[in-house]
Amino acid sequence: MPRNASGPPLSYRGSGVDIDAGEALVEAIKPFAKRTLRPEVLAGIGGFGALVELPKRYREPLLVAGTDGVGTKLKLAFALDRHDTIGIDLVAMSVNDILVQGAEPLFFLDYYVCERLDVAVARDVIKGIAAGCEQAGCALIGGETAEHPNAFVPGEYDLAGFAVGVVEKSRVIDGRGIADSDVLIGLSSSGPHSNGFSLIRKILEASHADLARPVPGVTGSRTLGDALLEPTRIYAKPVLSLLAEVEVKGMAHITGGGLAENTHRMFPAGLAARIDASRWVRPPIFDWLQREGNVAAAEMHRVFNCGIGLIIVVAPGDAESALARLTAWGESAAVIGGVERRRPGAPATVIA
Repeated sequence: MPRNASGPPLSYRGSGVDIDAGEALVEAIKPFAKRTLRPEVLAGIGGFGALVELPKRYREPLLVAGTDGVGTKLKLAFALDRHDTIGIDLVAMSVNDILVQGAEPLFFLDYYVCERLDVAVARDVIKGIAAGCEQAGCALIGGETAEHPNAFVPGEYDLAGFAVGVVEKSRVIDGRGIADSDVLIGLSSSGPHSNGFSLIRKILEASHADLARPVPGVTGSRTLGDALLEPTRIYAKPVLSLLAEVEVKGMAHITGGGLAENTHRMFPAGLAARIDASRWVRPPIFDWLQREGNVAAAEMHRVFNCGIGLIIVVAPGDAESALARLTAWGESAAVIGGVERRRPGAPATVIA
């Protein structure tokens, strides 16, 4: 006889997994996903898998894939009970990564895991993911929602995302054409984006800052929490427009590792980036973080984007037209430095 035959009946819901809540979430997010659909999507949300065909305008299409998460920025979302923009961060981290190789984002999938599913919270998160997909021009075609009872922090969740894009084989951006004297164009960030939040949280703890209050001269009328939760910029549409008009030799998404570690990642051997930090106005939030945390300038450049979320490399003769194109799209862009020969023993990115 089964050991529990005389005891109360067991169920999946009783063990901590609510199938009905999961089905309710799927129905709740379908309108958000529908707004992101592209003509190439043949079957999306709700099936075991999604069907997507390649755009017919590509002659030799290459797929470019990337995956990422949001990191400990989630801890601020939990502290403030604000979940409507963190999904934009999730999309941005993967989409911007594939963009730097010239890829047009096609579709996105997410993974949402929690201890017990709160449909309202999950709906807000996925609504943000859909908003990020709309900004990027890619389709939200599916994902996975998982409950891990007694194996996850109650009231919290984690996120991961996966983006796939397409680029013409002859137009892949791999940095091989970057040369001495080329120009670095920086596109402004919206703040720390989704990197460095382990240090940010340490600074918040040390400074006893109140996330619910504005910081004079730093956040304007917004609270500190609002400023730090500002979602990551998605650069897909303006950059893809630029690629249609200007030869771009290389790009760098400024994520973990900051300006100092990301700028040169696509450079050929023997070349270095020289950045002039006086060429743009660093957002006050970074000044506040440096001051409150007593963070060294070199550490700021290794951890944060310091106001530059994406760097584009072009030939000197293309800089003016690239800036004009980006400005027409509403981007705040500036020439922030150039490419030079790397001296033996010198860093690959010099920031002065």
